[in-house]
Amino acid sequence: MQFRTRAIHVGQEADPTSGAVVPPIHVASTFVLPAAVGPADYDYARTGSPTRHAFEAVMASLDGGARAIAFASGMAATHCVSMLLKPGDHLVTGTDIYGGSWRLFNDVLSERGISVSAVDTTDLTAVQAAIRAETKMLWIEPTGNPLLSVTDIARCAEITEAAGVLLVADNTLATPVLCRPLEMGADIVMHSATKFIGGHSDLLGGVLVARDSEIGEKLHWMQNATGAVMGPLESFLCCRGVKTLELRVHAQSATAMRLASWLQKQKSVKRVYYPGLEDDPGFATAKKQYHGGCGAMVSFEVDADV
Repeated sequence: MQFRTRAIHVGQEADPTSGAVVPPIHVASTFVLPAAVGPADYDYARTGSPTRHAFEAVMASLDGGARAIAFASGMAATHCVSMLLKPGDHLVTGTDIYGGSWRLFNDVLSERGISVSAVDTTDLTAVQAAIRAETKMLWIEPTGNPLLSVTDIARCAEITEAAGVLLVADNTLATPVLCRPLEMGADIVMHSATKFIGGHSDLLGGVLVARDSEIGEKLHWMQNATGAVMGPLESFLCCRGVKTLELRVHAQSATAMRLASWLQKQKSVKRVYYPGLEDDPGFATAKKQYHGGCGAMVSFEVDADV
């Protein structure tokens, strides 16, 4: 099935009880266990619920992963990934990353005995040099926030695979519509569902998608142990948002491209950051890595002298 078809149908099977073509919002916290001793599909909503699983199913399909795990926020998802690290481990991250992630890595993880190095991940020589014996994870943003620098996922994957290091990509700004890091060698992809996946500014959420089931099981175990799960209403809203994701992201990317081109012509604008512009440093990588646009976000500097 094509991407847009999977976005509409995966995880959205008709309700077997009522025949409703839209799966219901399951608000139950507990579920009836079978009379016979043995595993049940659902027992307690923290561990899993039908509505959350519907969203996780479609995200795993769209990102091309073995398993997706939905969280209460993007930062909850990021925190879960960080819990794969232990005291003495080393994390390499980019300098052009979301402020919330920067705070978690540099202010919280350091208190847990995890060392963090921040490098320009568009400079592959710098990435390679930052990897050391105790390095266990490289965290990248394929499109950086806020300066929209473009990191080459496939080249980073070559470095991490050779070093035995996990590669995690925060793909919030590109979404699986434009870029699928797991197909380029990343081990885990993270999205803040609050942004484009939800798409309507009415929910908080995050989602991790793991390339293989072993990592996916570790992440789900960690989530179940700590409890930062996505609620049933948010899961339903994310399922709704995903249905129009491709249409919205392509339209937003086209608008961003027009806006970036217009801003370049303004005397009051000193510099425009957008990887879709031919003179942008990330243009060549973006052209190789993204399909159908470069995302909705545009950054620019105002010329203070004008």
